[in-house]
Amino acid sequence: MQLYTKISIALVAGAAAGLAANLLGIDPLKSFLVFIEPIGTAWIRLITMVVVPLVFASLVVGTASLGDITKLGRIGGKTVLYYLATTAIAVTIGLVLSNLIQPGSRIDPAALEGLRSTYMAESASRVELAREAPGLMEILLRMIPRNPIEALASGDMLPIIFFAIFFGAAVSALPAERREHVVGFFDGVNEAAMVMIHWIMRLAPYAVFALIGAVIARFGLDVLQSLLVYSLVVVLGLILHVAITYTLAIRYLARRKPRDFFRRIREAQLIAFSTSSSNATLPVTMEVAEEKLDIEKEVSSFVLPLGATINMDGTALYQAVATMFIAQVLIGDISFTAQFTIVLTATLASIGAAGVPSAGIIILVVVLEQALAGTGVDPAAGIALVLGVDRILDMCRTTVNVTGDLTAAAVIERSEFDYALKHGGERAA
Repeated sequence: MQLYTKISIALVAGAAAGLAANLLGIDPLKSFLVFIEPIGTAWIRLITMVVVPLVFASLVVGTASLGDITKLGRIGGKTVLYYLATTAIAVTIGLVLSNLIQPGSRIDPAALEGLRSTYMAESASRVELAREAPGLMEILLRMIPRNPIEALASGDMLPIIFFAIFFGAAVSALPAERREHVVGFFDGVNEAAMVMIHWIMRLAPYAVFALIGAVIARFGLDVLQSLLVYSLVVVLGLILHVAITYTLAIRYLARRKPRDFFRRIREAQLIAFSTSSSNATLPVTMEVAEEKLDIEKEVSSFVLPLGATINMDGTALYQAVATMFIAQVLIGDISFTAQFTIVLTATLASIGAAGVPSAGIIILVVVLEQALAGTGVDPAAGIALVLGVDRILDMCRTTVNVTGDLTAAAVIERSEFDYALKHGGERAA
């Protein structure tokens, strides 16, 4: 049985067990599911453990193997532009759906009051945390680490990526004999990390069952029912973004068959859905890109770690819908100018967002403060309305984020292949 089939079975079984425990009130089953949740948490820690050595080693090897430093600038420029473009498209889809469906006008006042009373305290703490977060300029400055060892130890991805690329570029400038020794060492580290991933992934079905079962047993469907239209708008937007934006990019930019592409990346999507973390999924994403999609390491090792850090299409779309929903509930309507502000703010705020669970809520506060400026509405009151279903929607948007990373890797690789053909270079097809 294929691993993704085992993970799919575990996902369904965990959801069924969680629903049974919550809806039927089977307390022993609910206690059991909550009790085994640390198995899933331990598995996430195991796979996250591999992220830093894998990203650093693969980036050094990929950059040092490019040979031409201008090639690095070309790949980097195209990657960032592609990510920003798809993020802007995702936000636009979210705004269009929110204007058409008006999810904020369809929620029961009693449900609103219940959500406020339940989640207001947690919402206020999230808003405070968001206000302490660094601005865009500070994020850009923090990309340059004062101490790269400290960045590696803390798992701070942007500084790690910057230093690894800079170090790899320096290695590429060394004499051939010395370069081979350094590249050989980091290539060995990269391969060892891949072996660790294979071992860890054998435990994935058990971890997925524990994670999904505990989430559904704890939260159930009560909150989801009160926010049903809002949740469906988010999910519909995510599906449309994948079905239209990514499918067109795969067919016409990457020139691959979309159905075959999505079939090959199922494993990474299932892990993303289960963990709600782009960073935790990154080792699997890189393995899928290189082994299932045959994407060259020099592309995947650069595009995917960068994508796990700055490419948040699903999160940006969610922020657009959430902001519109909150505005429709609290102030009734929102101007076109404010909606344009949402597009810009959500696109830029996604850069540097941590690829960890619920990071989207932190960014949402930033987007809300910009969109609702001058209305007198406290962002905490709005966040409290959507916090109850955030964990479930987080699973959906992380899946889209990871799908976007893999789509970008395929598009950039095809672009590099076409560039090489146009300029008379030789590349393996």
